[in-house]
Amino acid sequence: MVEFVTLGQSSVKVHPIALGTNFVGGHNMYQDVDEEKGKGTVREALDAGVTMLDTAYSYGPKRSEELIGEVIKEYQRESVVIATKAAQNYDSNGDMFLDNSPEFLKQAVDEALVRLDTTYIDLFYIHKPDESTPKDQAVQALQDLKESGKIKAIGVSNVSLEQLKEANKDGYVDVIQNEYNLLNREAEDELFQYCQEHNITFIPFFPLAAGILAGKYDENTKFDDLRQNLPFYQEDTFKENLAKVDKLKSLADKYDEDVAQIVLAFYLTRPSLDVIIPGAKKGDQIKENLRATEIELDPEDVEFIDTLFK
Repeated sequence: MVEFVTLGQSSVKVHPIALGTNFVGGHNMYQDVDEEKGKGTVREALDAGVTMLDTAYSYGPKRSEELIGEVIKEYQRESVVIATKAAQNYDSNGDMFLDNSPEFLKQAVDEALVRLDTTYIDLFYIHKPDESTPKDQAVQALQDLKESGKIKAIGVSNVSLEQLKEANKDGYVDVIQNEYNLLNREAEDELFQYCQEHNITFIPFFPLAAGILAGKYDENTKFDDLRQNLPFYQEDTFKENLAKVDKLKSLADKYDEDVAQIVLAFYLTRPSLDVIIPGAKKGDQIKENLRATEIELDPEDVEFIDTLFK
């Protein structure tokens, strides 16, 4: 039986493996988005045991939230945890800018509630920090919404340690979502310790580094999407990373698992990292990811992975 995780100091409990839904209605992120297929994947995830769906205003934009709202009508609302985010505002010329102002965040939550067709949002994130709003004032706006029942947990995303400290000045932050994976371990330097000391749940995005840590690519694999611009995928670095991932395959064989599940299981040994959002667009992938919670890595194997990707 999988033990559910409590998000920070909130009342929200989730399965440790969540589903990121930027491919659901994410017309501005992917080509040839099939909305019905995306909704089907969400159903498969919920039916398999996933409880948290991670979406955002910027996925679509707006469309992902609308489609998620349609799917959750088919389930008991309390059985689904919805996490969404906002920070993108637009000026009179239609140009996007980041906005963390209390007025904007309160409006963004109200508009998200309409798109999701629900009376509350389980976890609401400030998607990205702006340059002018004091972060504690932004979080206070979310605390007001929490007290009014519109949201249940408060999150921040893409923030530095200093910005997190400012945001959490009054102790209201429940979750931080930043990039973290075996190829980018910067969060381990100080963020993990701060989160552990302040009961903040750390949720990594890009946990499989857009697929390279799943162990399914080789030197001949070509990319014509966002991956071609990522540092992990530049020619020499890509080869070095593939060599490291290749060394995980024998370890995966030991546990009779795939490399991806071993990597996810390793993350769950990190302090405060209690929830993961691996990419998955098919039901089989989702079920495979869920298995990561059942793997107990031997201490020497945890140390091997730690050293290999130091």
